[in-house]
Amino acid sequence: MTTCSTINVLEELLTLLRLEKIEENIFRGQSQNLGFGNVFGGQVLGQALSAASYTVPDSRPVHSIHAYFMRPGDANQPIVYTVDRIRDGQSFTTRRVVALQKGQAVFSMSASFQIDEPGFDHQDPMPEVPGPENFISETDHARNWAGKVPAKIREQILCDRPIEIRHVTPIDPFAPRKMPTHRNVWLRATGPLPDDRAIHRYMLAYASDFNLMATSLHPHGHTFWEPEMQVASLDHAMWFHRDFRMDDWLLYAMQSPNACKARGLSFGRIFTRDGVLVATVAQEGLIRYHRA
Repeated sequence: MTTCSTINVLEELLTLLRLEKIEENIFRGQSQNLGFGNVFGGQVLGQALSAASYTVPDSRPVHSIHAYFMRPGDANQPIVYTVDRIRDGQSFTTRRVVALQKGQAVFSMSASFQIDEPGFDHQDPMPEVPGPENFISETDHARNWAGKVPAKIREQILCDRPIEIRHVTPIDPFAPRKMPTHRNVWLRATGPLPDDRAIHRYMLAYASDFNLMATSLHPHGHTFWEPEMQVASLDHAMWFHRDFRMDDWLLYAMQSPNACKARGLSFGRIFTRDGVLVATVAQEGLIRYHRA
């Protein structure tokens, strides 16, 4: 599987996120098995936003989502998404999405969409970090330690990915050390994408789940690869500020202000390469350490 075509895996991800309409306000998505058994949280985020976007005019892009992960999803089973059209106002549209597997809710999300309108404008500056051409991909880094993981996961790690990620400060997950509470990564889709704002936004929702929760482990010198670590996303919020393209480089600047009571909180800001703030993310995750 390490010989995957980059174009094919991107097309597969687009197909995964586009969903199948099976009834009015009801959609079905296939699951992506990354080797861990459970569904990747970013997949459910992206698919849920895709389902909600199908029920909203293109002239109203999403501006915020607030989601909760309630049960681990089965990566070998499809997921059904039901969309509740809560409100269609003059400026804002509100949707609620519930993801179902085997008759049980595994995830819920509220999403708000807004017409384009002018207003006051300011933003924080982008962190000063070298550009993406100064770093190698996460996949290339993984070749140094992939032999330490089970074969079924190793295949996924070394395969071409639809989202290329380049760490500004890469770490070896099997030789962790205490690090600052922040990290920066560059990311982009590995091929051209259609000129559809909805696609770029639910693709970014998918990608926003990579690396964010792990940032809360940095100051403790641990990673989620350790057998003693139990990690899982609990909730995820995201605000979309300005238009962007997922097939251009984006800087994901993450920081964890707090960890306590077996939970870690992380924030992320996403910038275009020329410094435009396009999205803000917040996530709390379960980070239990089962000491031997």
